[in-house]
Amino acid sequence: MAESEHWHWQESGTAWRGIGIYHVTLTVPSREPLFGGLVIPGNDPSKALIERTALGNAVVDELYVMCRHYPVIRILQFCLMPDHLHAVIYVTQTMEASIRSVVRGYWQGVKKLGRAYTLSISAELNSAKRDEGGRGAATRDEGGYPFPVFTERPFIRPLSRRGQLNTMIRYVKMNPQRLATKRLKPGFFRVQKDIAIGSRKYDGVGNAALLLEQAYAPVHVRHIWVEKAQHGDSQELRDYKNGCVLQARKAVVMVSPFISPDEKQVQQVLLREQHPFILLTDNGFRDYYKPADSLFDACAQGRLLILSPWPYDGGKRHISRADCVALNTMAEEICQHLNATEAGPS
Repeated sequence: MAESEHWHWQESGTAWRGIGIYHVTLTVPSREPLFGGLVIPGNDPSKALIERTALGNAVVDELYVMCRHYPVIRILQFCLMPDHLHAVIYVTQTMEASIRSVVRGYWQGVKKLGRAYTLSISAELNSAKRDEGGRGAATRDEGGYPFPVFTERPFIRPLSRRGQLNTMIRYVKMNPQRLATKRLKPGFFRVQKDIAIGSRKYDGVGNAALLLEQAYAPVHVRHIWVEKAQHGDSQELRDYKNGCVLQARKAVVMVSPFISPDEKQVQQVLLREQHPFILLTDNGFRDYYKPADSLFDACAQGRLLILSPWPYDGGKRHISRADCVALNTMAEEICQHLNATEAGPS
């Protein structure tokens, strides 16, 4: 999120200072595992944990130092990962300082920790070089870290919508398990480039073998059915959604961007009944992408393929009507092409 973009949801005059809940993320820009290592006992992701380094422990301790300086702040949940820290914090009273300045102070503290860490590592490396008869200081290419560890400000996101807090706490708590799942099943979470389907190419995440199934059908709820339902005649809409689920139960792979509320209802049934499906999305895949909470397990179990015809755009916030129309058209094209390919020549 750009520095100039943020959510204004507090009462007038108290923006970023009033009572509120925030998700804070501190990242090692180099993505090196300086905070700890992932341990997966018995290759069971549900038991995954992070064994912290001294720097990792110090970064967590600094979080509590922040709370001691600002007693109105409570930590609701945090999770230290090998290369980043998530924290959900609760500001219980209006503060003189803004939450941004408070978190900036935390950042200044961890930057000092990072500098001390790099100096100690460099000293150890230089000592080892001297013992080996070498000359000169260690460089980054030689395996040292003589550079600032925390060059990026922490990301701060206010939580304001109903249900967002519970979702975020679960997301933070599940981070080690999700990372373990990705490590154990890397193929399902690696971005695959230029997947050719018919005349188009897509980037994808998930189980590409779903493109080799027997039958496919799009999920596209028509506006006229929704209008009829709004006027009391819901039979056609209900029959269509039920028909989609019945097809999935017969091993037909459903394909859709699942945009409208009725299409999302179909998607939820597919997830609940564990049917495979293909999801088209209006934005591509950033570095370190992982599917949203509701889709992660389906991806890990090989029941999902996410496709995007467009590259990732960090500034994109909302799907346009043109995107909706294009994605629904692509879903129908994919089904037509794959069904024709499966059928083979007549």
